Amino acid sequence: MTKSKKIAVVGGSPKAYIPDLKAFDQEDMVWIGADQGAEVLIENDIVPDIAIGDFDSVSKVSKERIKQTSQSFVEYPDEKDETDLELAINEALKQNPSHIVLFGVTGGRIDHSLANIQLLYPLMQQGIKGTIIDQQNQVELVFAGEHTLKLNEAYPYVSFLPVTLEVSGITLKGFYYPLDEADVPYGSTLCISNQLIEDEGTFSFHSGILLVIRSKDLNQ
Repeated sequence: MTKSKKIAVVGGSPKAYIPDLKAFDQEDMVWIGADQGAEVLIENDIVPDIAIGDFDSVSKVSKERIKQTSQSFVEYPDEKDETDLELAINEALKQNPSHIVLFGVTGGRIDHSLANIQLLYPLMQQGIKGTIIDQQNQVELVFAGEHTLKLNEAYPYVSFLPVTLEVSGITLKGFYYPLDEADVPYGSTLCISNQLIEDEGTFSFHSGILLVIRSKDLNQ
């Protein structure tokens, strides 16, 4: 089956970390709100296609508003094996997406942020592009191979972090700090805070997995 849909999942992280969601709204975008994420969608004047979770993070009044506003409302008990975000992602997977964008999943508790970043891995294994976006960052995981990055003035800095014990043969072209066949071990800061100097650049590597972070400073 061909993957085509782009789905946005909104979690319940501190609202200060969530960008203006309307700026990311596209035609045919499916919006899923996980618990308080559904409240965030409504506050951004976006009708949730699906609201899902135990809704223990919202008031009774807000929960009723979510229930009345959303196209589909799915409530789970408080005690469950999955987090509300996992439930939302599982719901997104039922729709055979090509790309899942995650908002409201960073900031606040670092255990939650790190666990949510790790959720990108099973998506990548299924051939689904996963992107985390907050006020300052866009985050993706990538397998070995050659990849293209286009200049994005909203997120000018680019960092490459190994999430395996080593990433071998990293080559960067079109960047301020180029690299040629560099081996970068886990814990290295060699590839932090680079920038594109052309409209388009490429990065490639032979083995391992990279976390690619596009970011900006707060005053930008």
